[in-house]
Amino acid sequence: MKWKDSFHPYAATTIIFWSLAYVFTKLALGYFSPFSLGFLRYAVASLALATVAFFTRMKLPGKRDVLWFMASGAAGFFLYMIAFNKGQGMVTASTGSVVIATVPVITALLARFIYGERLLGFQWAAIGIQFIGVLVLTLMNGIFSINPGLFWLFLAAFLVSIYNLLQRKLTKTYPALQSSAFSIFFGTLFLAVFLPTSVNEVLYAPGIQIFYVVTLGIGSSAIAYVSWSKAFAKAKQMSQVSNYMFVTPFLTSIFGFLMANEVPDKATLTGGTIILSGILIYNFGGKIYESFFAPKRGGHSVIDKKPSSE
Repeated sequence: MKWKDSFHPYAATTIIFWSLAYVFTKLALGYFSPFSLGFLRYAVASLALATVAFFTRMKLPGKRDVLWFMASGAAGFFLYMIAFNKGQGMVTASTGSVVIATVPVITALLARFIYGERLLGFQWAAIGIQFIGVLVLTLMNGIFSINPGLFWLFLAAFLVSIYNLLQRKLTKTYPALQSSAFSIFFGTLFLAVFLPTSVNEVLYAPGIQIFYVVTLGIGSSAIAYVSWSKAFAKAKQMSQVSNYMFVTPFLTSIFGFLMANEVPDKATLTGGTIILSGILIYNFGGKIYESFFAPKRGGHSVIDKKPSSE
């Protein structure tokens, strides 16, 4: 597949901005409340996308799809942003990124039952390994850590998975820009219930806090979600794109250390390493088996044909 037709650059762009989002969100929550930050982030994103929509003469979605866009906006932005911001305020940026990195697991399972996307044996094994990593993450110092932040973040991960499924459906009919833009518009409309408190907080916000909000809105929201939808539109399987999210803990740990002086704890490092090993098995397990263990016939492997990784 030619690079210009590949989903990889779009998925990679999204992951870089989303990795930064964990750090900027953590920093912004030092001043803004979770609800205000959620509204302000997507208000900025909506303004940016509205400008693009105006100059590109973006068409309105069909009436029969309005409810799908509303559902996408509610799951991916309204409910998700509330859960994500509340959870991120209780854990480190790197811990939050590891929890949200379970989205590919949840997305793959949902896609298996809703869209019938087939998973091979080694992919199921990889999912099992990833769940073990999540378990290790929650076993702080040998006991289960009842941290409310983790529960909020797992809820956020489930909501992102629902959003991914809805985007898969919408991008079959609408361009990625239109699909993500109207989802964000509806999500921002729902988040507008927090407008009064947001105005009071932003009026007295320091300049650096405004910078965090603008970066979250334009980079980690407008650009990132458009790129994400574009990746889904080009990929053959949802898991090919969603698996990129397993890279976020590594990048977030680096950004968190450089920008917020956060040193990942032992549970995050151990659980994150296990989870990241799952992505390697998920993406490359079939190629390894085919190269070393699969029987050959006529110079070609007879392993069950699996989905392309391009």
